[in-house]
Amino acid sequence: MITATGITKTFKNGDVITNVLKGIDLTIDSGEFVAIMGKSGAGKSTLLYQLGLLDDPTSGTIVIDGTRTTDLSVDDRTAFRLNELGYIFQDYALLPELTALENVMVPLLMQGKTTQEAKDIAHTSLVRINLGHRENNLPSQMSGGEQQRVSIARAVAHNPKILFADEPTANLDSESGQAVIEIFKDLHKQGQTIVMVTHEKEYTVFCDRVIHIADGLAV
Repeated sequence: MITATGITKTFKNGDVITNVLKGIDLTIDSGEFVAIMGKSGAGKSTLLYQLGLLDDPTSGTIVIDGTRTTDLSVDDRTAFRLNELGYIFQDYALLPELTALENVMVPLLMQGKTTQEAKDIAHTSLVRINLGHRENNLPSQMSGGEQQRVSIARAVAHNPKILFADEPTANLDSESGQAVIEIFKDLHKQGQTIVMVTHEKEYTVFCDRVIHIADGLAV
């Protein structure tokens, strides 16, 4: 599903140059649940952002399901992200003025679904993770764990080829974090490809494989 070759990422701040990724090669198969681990500053999230097309690598190539994404135009990359990939972030990234249902509907509407189609799909996605009873609540009316589950419903509503999760349990208590991982386990059983950055080793026991990042390299 993913083949990354020679991925580097360099950041410049004035005269200071920081080489965060120093030439990473990896492959991730369809249906795999992969964890990316490493110390703070090792480049875990930076790698996820390259693989998930949220940032451009300084050099290297990324092929996703046969598409050489590093060759796509800006508009085509945006469309590819919207239609083919799903994202979950540690801060939930929900729009505070929208209900749970409306938050899940947003990317579906951007994909060209009608309002009713988006509403039906969003409702089904929320029910799938046992949050149908919360669909009319604002984020401020939900716990952190519930907000993260809404973000999962939003990320998977369009059946993405790959689900990218950046520290999805970092802001949650242990019970809520376990509930999120249980959802990931169920999605994985259904064939979902998942790439998750985490610093919590106990959650990697549910993964097929762990990719360790140290000093900008996969080790």
